[in-house]
Order: sequence, then C-alpha cells, then structure tokens
Amino acid sequence: MENLLSHLRQQGSTHLVTSQWPECWCRVDASHVMETRSNPRYRWVTFDCFGTLIDWHTGFSRILSPILGGQVTQVLSGYHRFERALEASRPHRLYKDVLAQGLQKAAAELGVPLSERETTALPRSWATLPIFPDVEDMLAHLRRLGFRLGVLTNCDEDLFEQTHRSFLQRFDLVVTAERVQDYKPAHSHFRFFSRTTGVKPGDWVHVACSYFHDIAPARELGIHRVWLDRDQTGEDPLAASARVTAASEVPAAITQLYP
Repeated sequence: MENLLSHLRQQGSTHLVTSQWPECWCRVDASHVMETRSNPRYRWVTFDCFGTLIDWHTGFSRILSPILGGQVTQVLSGYHRFERALEASRPHRLYKDVLAQGLQKAAAELGVPLSERETTALPRSWATLPIFPDVEDMLAHLRRLGFRLGVLTNCDEDLFEQTHRSFLQRFDLVVTAERVQDYKPAHSHFRFFSRTTGVKPGDWVHVACSYFHDIAPARELGIHRVWLDRDQTGEDPLAASARVTAASEVPAAITQLYP
C-alpha cells in the first residue's frame, strides 16, 4: 500500500492505479485516498451501482424489447439466474461476456433464437441505462455532509466508464469486477476498497439494493450497510443496519449510524 501511495503522489491527484493484471485498473482520486489515510476519521459511503443508482430494470427492458417483444420479462428473469452462475464460474470472465452469454442462455431456454449481434445488445447500449431520478439529490446531500463516495460494481472498466459519464460528478473511487477479478457477493471488492483507503470499519457505510450481492457480504464483513430496498424483495431487514425504500431516505439513515 505504501508503494501505491508513493506512486500516486508522483503522478498527481487523478491516476489510473494499475494492478498485477495489466488490463485492469480502478479509477482513484489520489488526493482523496491519501487524505483519507492521513485522517483516521474520514468517512466513506460506497454504493452498488446497477439496481441501486442506475435503473437497470428500465434500461434493460428498453434495450431488449425491440428484440424480444412480449417475452422480455421472461427472458430477463432467466438471465438473472444464468448471470449468477456465470459470475461464480472460473476462470473469471468479463462482465460484457456475462451479459452476452447470460442473455443467449436465457433466450435459448425459452426457444427464442438470437443472432450474435443481438446477444451483445446490452453491452453495446450500456450508456443508455438511466440514473434513478432520486439519486443525484442523494449524492449531493452526502457530499455536503462531507462524505467521500465510492462505487463497488460488478462491471467492467470500460462499461462503467460509460455509466460514470452520466453522473453530474465523478465518484472518488471506483472498484470494478474487472479490477479485482471477482464478482460480488464474494468479498474481493470490499477487501480491496478497505486496503486502498485504509478506512476504519466504523467510518464506512455501504448502500445497495441487492440483498444477495451486497447486503449479505457486507454483513459478513461487519460493514455498516443501508439496504435501499427498491425491489421490495422481502428478505429479513434485520440483516441490514438500516432499511429504506428511496434514495432520499439514505442520508438520514447513514447519519443515524454515527454517534
């Protein structure tokens, strides 16, 4: 970690931090990382992205409806089953490949033929996925409260960069699946974030919609967690430090977790 910070200081405030995998990196504002490590009480809020900040339900349906018509809901239901299996398999595969293979498998299960180009419709249209309307106000509120904001995402670097451009302000640190060569609910994103920032467990809150991918592993690691339960999925709310149903409720929920 000290070698990393030394390298960041030499390169300036915004740098691409390379890893043992030459094709992978995470985007970091180095001044924020160094400031966090020098100030033991600096506080972070991290987010899952897709489903939490980005409305993938609407976005995926818009992209796939011209291809699948009335079967889009059924295909997407199958896609999510295949996605979990593909993400858990080894060797690690890029998320754009998970998207294409998961869609192809889900469509084939329903007897829907897809061309090779149609199977890649999701990654090709990734930049069109919309931000939830309540997100920007929440992020601005948290920044006014002095929090650093990060993203821990099951996504590739290039795909997330397309998404990143949609926000009014860039996040202070982004950790992708490509960077850690792993997918949540594995702990790799969380452990990498902890090592990179040096944040103390009590000064970090993770916010997410997905109980499976985020709330459960954050609980296992003892990280404060706010469940933004947009999908009303019915899991035990006691597994979260707090449960809310709208992003506008997140800042109050987070501030209540601190003395």
